Amino acid sequence: MKKGLLIFVLGVFLNVFTSIHAMDINLREYGVQPDGITENTTIIQKAIDDCSASGGGVVYFPEGTYLSGTFYLKDNVTLELHKKAVLKGIPRIEVYPGKSGDMAFVRADKVSNISIIGEGTIDGNGGHSVFQKGNNNEERPALVYINDCKNVDIRNIKLVNSAFWTLLVYGCEQVRIDGISIHGQVNWNNDGIDIDSKNVIVSNCFIDAIDDGICFKSWRKEPCENVTITNCNIASTCNPIKMGTQSIGGFKNITISNCVVRAASEDTFFKWKSRMEGIYAETSCIAGIALEIVDGGVMDQINISNITMTGVQTPIFIKLGARRGGKGVLKNVILSGITATTISKIPSSITGFPGNYVENVILRDIIIQNIGHGTAEDARIIAPENEKDYPENRMFGNILPSYGFFVRHVKNITFDNVQVQLLNDDARPEMYLEDVINTK
Repeated sequence: MKKGLLIFVLGVFLNVFTSIHAMDINLREYGVQPDGITENTTIIQKAIDDCSASGGGVVYFPEGTYLSGTFYLKDNVTLELHKKAVLKGIPRIEVYPGKSGDMAFVRADKVSNISIIGEGTIDGNGGHSVFQKGNNNEERPALVYINDCKNVDIRNIKLVNSAFWTLLVYGCEQVRIDGISIHGQVNWNNDGIDIDSKNVIVSNCFIDAIDDGICFKSWRKEPCENVTITNCNIASTCNPIKMGTQSIGGFKNITISNCVVRAASEDTFFKWKSRMEGIYAETSCIAGIALEIVDGGVMDQINISNITMTGVQTPIFIKLGARRGGKGVLKNVILSGITATTISKIPSSITGFPGNYVENVILRDIIIQNIGHGTAEDARIIAPENEKDYPENRMFGNILPSYGFFVRHVKNITFDNVQVQLLNDDARPEMYLEDVINTK
């Protein structure tokens, strides 16, 4: 047989073999009970296992409410939820195995070619009293945890009411997240999307989170890198766009564009106005854009453009610190095409710490409408360094001695067509510059 013909025949055989063994599963065929009462964990897991073992395919959730505990995605499996299908978490901690900080409702570990699609809803039931354990308590399940996986596709799904973080993508490669909707207002630490991976695209998402909206993390020695975020609407009570606090490996080659940033729909837990002096709105978010290297690591080649912000305490917060003794690097950042309206007396800040500089920052085509209300006494405030503190806009105090930008320990910073407009009188200067080398 000629070589070309042999290859063709083998190709046909492999395609036929794959089509014979691939399996699409409607969960009704497995005896699932979508009544919102019966627990279906075992059935859902068997369907996923069978689908993967057959070569892969779709596990389909028809209309109904499917009560379940933790289940695991497997190689080559797509979960598809009908638009009236709800996958709901059982309100008992013991059905979510794993150590503290490692629990999840829907989980994938070291698998490839997985998808979660459809217009249905994954509901963590995180508002239930069994999950109310307080801020930063890790004895709660995340909603969806994708760990060390390749070729991940999450599209159009609704993720709501997580008991902890909503969507965590850790140690993965080739990830696409598109058109999803996240609502997390029922528990502490309800982040929207947490990313510590590489080669990731996030687009066209709606996020309304009690904690950070889209948060880049770096728990590993490898950086979180090659990430694109675009066309997202991000509401948060904390930081809508954040890199850090974990920054061991750092963040490289990241582009964020064409996003709307705003305060969350409600402030159930933080109550910033009652907790902090100088907050002039019932709901607000901390910093619209927060870029932080405080645990070592390198932040390099960050480009953020075309962002509109409302309800922000601080539009831009860039911090190089040494929270755990590690001295990292923060350099080569471009922020452009930003408009913001503020509701606090904490201005944008770009700061290193003595002997350690933020380097090469360009701010271009930025308009900030500042609430004002600063006094002559406020202008005389001496802000502490606090380089070992947890990095947030108020780490230097609830009021700073300028109304536009507070810049300290920075090399090579450019302000190009940057305007700060006052909505009310303010006795502070527009900028405070200290230990700044080469300003344009």
